[in-house]
Amino acid sequence: MNPKGFGFVTVEGEEEDFYISSEHISNAFNMDTVEIELLKSTEGEKRNAKIVSVKERANESIIGTFKKKKKSGIVVPDDPRLPREVEIPADSVRSALDGQKVECLVTSYGWRDALPRGQVSEVLGFADDPGVDIYSVIRRYGVPVDFPGEVLEEAGRVSKKLTKKDLKGRVDLTSQACVTIDGDDTKDFDDAVSIRREGEDYILGVHIADVSHYVTEGSALDKEARVRGTSIYLPDRVIPMLPEELCNDMCSLKEQEPRLAISCVMRINPKGRVVSYDIFESVICVRHRMTYNDVNEILDHGDRRLCVKYADMLGDFYLMQDLAMRIRARRKKRGAVDFEFPEAKLKIDEKGRTRDVVVEQRGFSQRMIEDFMLSANETVAKEFCKRKIPFIYRNHVDPDSEKLIALRKVVRSLGIPMERVKKKVTPKDIQALLERIHGLPEEDFISTLVLRSMQRAEYGPSNEGHFGLAAEYYTHFTSPIRRYPDLMIHRILKEELKGKLKKKKRKFYEEILPELTNDNSISERRAESLERDVCKLKMIEYMSDHVGQRYSGRVSGVTAWGIYVELENTIEGLVPMRLMTDDYYDYAPESYEVVGRHSGRRFRLGDVVNIRVEYADKDSGMLDFSLTLPREERPKVQADRKKRHSHGSKKHKAYRKK
Repeated sequence: MNPKGFGFVTVEGEEEDFYISSEHISNAFNMDTVEIELLKSTEGEKRNAKIVSVKERANESIIGTFKKKKKSGIVVPDDPRLPREVEIPADSVRSALDGQKVECLVTSYGWRDALPRGQVSEVLGFADDPGVDIYSVIRRYGVPVDFPGEVLEEAGRVSKKLTKKDLKGRVDLTSQACVTIDGDDTKDFDDAVSIRREGEDYILGVHIADVSHYVTEGSALDKEARVRGTSIYLPDRVIPMLPEELCNDMCSLKEQEPRLAISCVMRINPKGRVVSYDIFESVICVRHRMTYNDVNEILDHGDRRLCVKYADMLGDFYLMQDLAMRIRARRKKRGAVDFEFPEAKLKIDEKGRTRDVVVEQRGFSQRMIEDFMLSANETVAKEFCKRKIPFIYRNHVDPDSEKLIALRKVVRSLGIPMERVKKKVTPKDIQALLERIHGLPEEDFISTLVLRSMQRAEYGPSNEGHFGLAAEYYTHFTSPIRRYPDLMIHRILKEELKGKLKKKKRKFYEEILPELTNDNSISERRAESLERDVCKLKMIEYMSDHVGQRYSGRVSGVTAWGIYVELENTIEGLVPMRLMTDDYYDYAPESYEVVGRHSGRRFRLGDVVNIRVEYADKDSGMLDFSLTLPREERPKVQADRKKRHSHGSKKHKAYRKK
């Protein structure tokens, strides 16, 4: 559903969606499974249909704000795609107070002019109470927060020490110099690396926590992990896939603690190519828990204090740096697309308010670890694809040609050359465009458009390659603590290593993997949407404390209803047409710009503009800016307007006479 009342229905097997006007929505809600009937439509119109019946409800409960009405009340849904209020009879209000966030069970979905009806099932608290706003979004998405008792009980039974049975059949790598390199606030460490030199070749070890040793197939832990699909990272909390007893303890590669792992040890030649490899079960002991910041300080600035503290690993760090540059050069040569977007980190205080939005750029150590993980993922995917073993792949198919044609129009309208879209677009074509725009004012926004023109990466049971990485084989193997597909891959991999992947077991995986990979992709999208909505909510909250202040930003979108402006802290707001000062502006879709009728002033993607924060409301999700002109431009525009609208002009006299 669209907040304006109309919607679309996706039908399996149909390439295009069906358009449902507001008068034909019936009493269907967003994401309901419905039966539709096609309507007659004239040539050139959208494929119109009407909803005949609702087959399955997606919204048995709704999260929203309770509004008191004498003894009864209404609930205004937080989700803008649920535009209808829900009536709450007096006997169903419970203890809800005006302005509180509540969950209400829907008892009737209404009909035409009759509003849906429901009953308050839980009071979440006032929106200004610490954490309630984020918790409301979590509940709206239906994401489980607390673990069931049987899951916690199972996690509690995990031994805190390794036994001889645990170590049986594993390669002992505890004497090797392994390190974890993560963020300052990371608590679960699922990957460690080691390196050494043999002749001209590099021996890179990527060691991943063996979560599957503790989360066994069909257990309560396994079932709960599958439902969650992934850990979710929010500004003030983490919703983990596994209980803390596991993800922060026995499954975590903690410093100076022996831990079970699955190791992928690769021999890489000076050109950055993996020439041989070995994948096996191991036991490792991390020598140092390193942070990205510390490694960056060592590699970029040779920080004396850190160099002394980690003197035993300095040679390894410089060796890693050298290898990462070779791996990246090889990946770039084959055409891998590398997007560099600034990442905003929100700082939340003890009252749950956003106090700052800090932009963080990836340093060398972040990209280095990414290079190593990508190498391991490709190696594992290649091995199991060639063995024709049932497996989970991370696929990224070729971009849609229609989206690329639309992208070319935008790019060319900005005066940047782009070749005609070929039938078969290669990653090198995309890479060439990104190199062409590097350093230009429009770089970030064209990069965003390029990213949007590409297909989503998804999980699948068959290998289709990864377009963005220009990789023939790719999977997710390196994060089993926070991603269920990685956990499943470890399980399959270990069964193959132990010779247990017989005909019956292969058939079992062949049957379950299509549904499982689809569920994993859905869980991933849900997590991304939740993280995005929470960040937007907290960013608007931050800007609500800065209404009236002026900022500089770049135009990130141009539409018929206004222009979007992204500030240096990555916060994006809308300058509605009504708040465009000095003139009336018309939207020119063919050139993706707005043009002033009298001043001739143009606004295009990438333009630097000055704005004033006018309105910020996190409940509605609206953040409005007004456009302010640089001081030196104001007199000229005012003079132009005065001249064009002079009361002595023939046009004005004719208008008055008429």
